[in-house]
Amino acid sequence: MVRRSLLYCPGDDREMMEKAVETAADAVIFDLEDAVVPDAKAEARRTVRSMLDSLDDPAPDVTVRINPYGRSGPEDVDAVVGEADSPPDGVVLPKVNGAEPVEALFERLGRLTNEPVGIVPLIETAAGVVAVDEIAAASGVDAVAFGDQDFTADIGATVTDDKTESLYARQRVVVAAAAAGVDAFDTVYTDIRDLDGLREQAEFAAEIGFDGKLAVHPDQIPEINGAFTPGADQLEWAETVLAERERAEEAGAGAFTVDGQMIDPPLIERAETVIERAEAAGIR
Repeated sequence: MVRRSLLYCPGDDREMMEKAVETAADAVIFDLEDAVVPDAKAEARRTVRSMLDSLDDPAPDVTVRINPYGRSGPEDVDAVVGEADSPPDGVVLPKVNGAEPVEALFERLGRLTNEPVGIVPLIETAAGVVAVDEIAAASGVDAVAFGDQDFTADIGATVTDDKTESLYARQRVVVAAAAAGVDAFDTVYTDIRDLDGLREQAEFAAEIGFDGKLAVHPDQIPEINGAFTPGADQLEWAETVLAERERAEEAGAGAFTVDGQMIDPPLIERAETVIERAEAAGIR
């Protein structure tokens, strides 16, 4: 499953959710947390549940960001998973500082549904970054996402255009996710008019190992998808690696080279990832 772009939309706005699932986003996130004011959260739960039940095999993955588990998160889960005929593909859990709320959510999901519902912890604090290894490895987690705005506020950093103040945290998230065998998603880019800046940041995120990026507006989706879609040279290299591997296996050879480079298992895995992303993008 390739998730290059994940589009947030308010959980209390049915029209925006309907439009979101028609975009080219690989996943949509119906948001019950920051996008919904406290007095509207109960109605938003009902709106999201109704939206989930109305969907007929949507193209993107459908996830729901609940409120922090120590607040109204359990009520959100009960409404959009336990009371829904069609539960979401995943639940985004915000403000995660350790593995405990993830494990609690996993147990609750197991009681509410027999359907697989992945968990995406959102790392938004210094404590979350310190504990990200155990968070990424917790039960039910299939990806970890980084939230830059809350993180920089938490550590008292000055926000810069090149994001140097959060580079360490972003790399920690990528490494922890890779070690746990799950995806890593980069933070949102809040200036929806600055598509050049978004493209640059998304390309950098792909370079340092993120699998996808969160989005706040449909116009951002093409730029993000493009940044996480292999170029022609990458695709050619990946196809050559896999073809040479097949030839080596048929010949009983344990090692082989491509363009003078010795190919080992990590590079084969990288080639398989490139092919998977290319197929998801429809360019192969």
